[in-house]
Amino acid sequence: MEWRECKLGDVLDIKHGFAFLGKYFGGTGTHIVLTPGNFFDAGGFKRTAGKEKWYEGPIPEDYVLEKGDLIVAMTEQAEGLLGSSALVPQSGLYLHNQRLGLIGLKDANETDKHFLYYLFNTQPVRQQIRASASGTKVRHTAPTRISEVKVRMPPPTGQRRIAGILSAYDGLIENSQRRIRILEAMARALYREWFVHFRFPGHENHPRVPSPLGEIPEGWVVKPLGEIAEAVRRNVAKGVLDQAHPYVGLEHIPRCSLALDAWEMVGELRSNKLEFKKGEVLFGKIRPYFHKVSVAPFDGLCSADTIVIRARASEHHAVVVACVSSDEFVAEASATANGAKMPRANWSVLEKYQVVMPNGKVAERFAVLFEDLVAQQQVLVSRTKNLQRTRDLLLPRLLSGQLELEVA
Repeated sequence: MEWRECKLGDVLDIKHGFAFLGKYFGGTGTHIVLTPGNFFDAGGFKRTAGKEKWYEGPIPEDYVLEKGDLIVAMTEQAEGLLGSSALVPQSGLYLHNQRLGLIGLKDANETDKHFLYYLFNTQPVRQQIRASASGTKVRHTAPTRISEVKVRMPPPTGQRRIAGILSAYDGLIENSQRRIRILEAMARALYREWFVHFRFPGHENHPRVPSPLGEIPEGWVVKPLGEIAEAVRRNVAKGVLDQAHPYVGLEHIPRCSLALDAWEMVGELRSNKLEFKKGEVLFGKIRPYFHKVSVAPFDGLCSADTIVIRARASEHHAVVVACVSSDEFVAEASATANGAKMPRANWSVLEKYQVVMPNGKVAERFAVLFEDLVAQQQVLVSRTKNLQRTRDLLLPRLLSGQLELEVA
């Protein structure tokens, strides 16, 4: 298969976005202004979470993006994003602003859009785009400069085969992430049904009795959280470590998910940290309304702005995890946080939070079901990580021609 050298401008056109006025941004609206900061991750692959900018003003029809549109980041809004590309996941929701370029194909028969999506996310292309940028505080490039980027392109059939291989990995990754979200919803629903609505198996045979929290099933008790859980502070001083350790910063803890899916390896600490153990809960105490609460799948280190929570007894582990990750507990942490600009949750307050504790048999059954859901999430996180590593190894080799398609 012969590859040809060309410039991006030979195969595509780039349309500049619209300068949407900031005065129309609000908490409500019908459209989201798409920016590099709320659509791209550091690796250049699409994501949907971020700081959405809802728009309430007049909308030019030419700047409403459609599903499958290919866009490229032309502004270094966050480190490593300039030159990243993404495919728009939904029609009629996102608006195309001036920090993004909309890719159009000069000949759809000769150039595959999905191949271009992956090509933009290779290091050589992104390096050229970054080199074309100007500016001191905020670096920005332009469509004409991106058009000058030199690339190597296989024939159309090769483009489609390469895109198909990489898309298959992305499909498997997306499927695993969707299953993680489903398991999360199941775990939350299980806790809510059993511990909030008291609709556990056999609840019909348990009359309700008065308690400080209202009527609860007979045989259940109300206890302060501090009686069944504790905050653990294992301080680790800054400096060089004896070996590399997994490190979890607040930026790594996902929102509204028990499945910790990001971390980094560190061999030196620039500030004091905390040590955590597998199975303990990592609760982000800065701006607790962000709902950053996850279960540690391994031993490691974390930010000192994390509350490390563990059950005092193993039989209470599932109840503790479910409680401190519940919407009600996070709301309490937010309401009692200290500070205006950077509110912080306070364990000395939260340990007084009232928890409804079931009797032995119900607690045991809940623990089996709940902990199995969490374990399944962690297996899927590991599988997703392996798929991402494999895809990221294949991507540069396939798009440079180093790896033959037959081998791939």
